[in-house]
Amino acid sequence: MKTQTLKKLLLLVAIFYIPLQSMAWGTNGHRICGQVADSYLTAKARKAIQAILGNESIAITSNWADFIKSDPAYNYLYNWHFINLEKAYSYPDLQAYLKADTITDAYTKMNFLVAELKKKTTTKTNKLLYLRMLIHIVEDVHQPLHTGHLSDKGGNDVKVQWFGKESNLHSVWDSELIDLQQLSYTEYTAMINHTTAAQRTELQKAPMSQWIYESNQMADKLYAETKTGDKLGYKYNFSHIATLNQQMVKAGVRLAGLLNQIFG
Repeated sequence: MKTQTLKKLLLLVAIFYIPLQSMAWGTNGHRICGQVADSYLTAKARKAIQAILGNESIAITSNWADFIKSDPAYNYLYNWHFINLEKAYSYPDLQAYLKADTITDAYTKMNFLVAELKKKTTTKTNKLLYLRMLIHIVEDVHQPLHTGHLSDKGGNDVKVQWFGKESNLHSVWDSELIDLQQLSYTEYTAMINHTTAAQRTELQKAPMSQWIYESNQMADKLYAETKTGDKLGYKYNFSHIATLNQQMVKAGVRLAGLLNQIFG
């Protein structure tokens, strides 16, 4: 096959495998959340997790669930990454909604994964899959637009310009804001990972329903202030970067608490 023809074929393959729902937090965002979580593991949990992941850190394994979207054999995992909420819920209403929730989404699958990882009978192969997915999904639900509207694919259809480049609201929160800071994931983690023991205790007390509620409230605000065609740049970064950083820290702290509960 000629080189030019091969390049065209590879480009077509790449285009057709772009998922409808963007990767939450992007590569660096997931790694930042994972690095934060890693810093708060108990010794017992760390040992158990290492026995499953081997030499792969939480930060690195946190992207596996997005990378595997390139393999059609894993298409069944697609709906695990988000929960579609078409409006802003009050907390009691959201609790009632989640209590009745039986569809495949981030909430039902997080509960499934926690239960399976606690079982002594879960196979080693499944433990690896389930741990990778749990790490990723806990991080996902702290990205506000992963609790967004099905009608616009979690903000993917809210087309905006980011410093003059075509983008969308989901991508801005996945990666554009994070990448603008021009830091490696370890540098970024060192910059934002400053919580007290009391703050971590409070964050880790919150149930999964609270995680989703907080993200849903944020998503509603983002939808209200942003419309297709908006031109976003430095002002948007100034107004939102603190919230985004807070969400990544929350994700990491809560992930650590959950892993310590399962394995500690």
